[in-house]
Amino acid sequence: MKTPPMLAPAAGARRARRRAAVTGAVTLTIIMVAVVVLPHGHPAAGRHPSGRTRPRASATSTPAVGTTGPPVIPVVDLEGLTWADFHGIELPTSAQDGPADTSGGLASGFTDSPRGALLAAVNIGVRTAWQWGPAIFGPTIERQVTGPGTSALLQAQQAAYAQAQAGPSPESVPVQRAYAVEEAFRFDGYTPDDATVDVVSAGPGDNGATVRAATRIEVEWISGDWRVVAPPGGDWGNSAIPVASLSGYTIFPGQG
Repeated sequence: MKTPPMLAPAAGARRARRRAAVTGAVTLTIIMVAVVVLPHGHPAAGRHPSGRTRPRASATSTPAVGTTGPPVIPVVDLEGLTWADFHGIELPTSAQDGPADTSGGLASGFTDSPRGALLAAVNIGVRTAWQWGPAIFGPTIERQVTGPGTSALLQAQQAAYAQAQAGPSPESVPVQRAYAVEEAFRFDGYTPDDATVDVVSAGPGDNGATVRAATRIEVEWISGDWRVVAPPGGDWGNSAIPVASLSGYTIFPGQG
């Protein structure tokens, strides 16, 4: 994971803080990584940004909880979705599908359903970012992230947080405000035990332009709730690609 840039002191502090927030804010945890670090353009059809083959869907339907079988592309009902502010990012929530518990700035309690998986992917993934401080990213990663990249993800966020604290301005210390919007999503596969979804985030770029990136997030149903699978190598940049168009994605209904 790229180390977030140091923030500029004095007169440039506000502008630098805004740019740093975008640099570290989501796509899930970082929107600009996909635009600046990764090559422009999409991977070959059927390929994960990390090179893994996408699971094949056998049907377009919303599977019943408890069913087994190959992954499908679910139809997700977004009616009744609401938005909650989280340090400048509006995150989707549902009274029915979660998160049921947001105490301490964390998010847990999602239903074993396509919408529950989607909400978990966004709400948990965002909270893995160092910007919110160790009281949020620490327990989120330790309790709600699984997979071989978990330790690397935690170490990367701890290092980024420590570097921000050592910056030239006290204003560089989290918790920071973010300037990103969760715009759209596209399921790549769903079962009641595992789901993969591409989440599109947008933020301000140079000269007033809007930049977008899609981050692929896998979640697994473990011990009665969804857990996010850590990105390859603990770096969300390995799961992200720049996005030029929202064609083919489902746009989240009105925020704010």
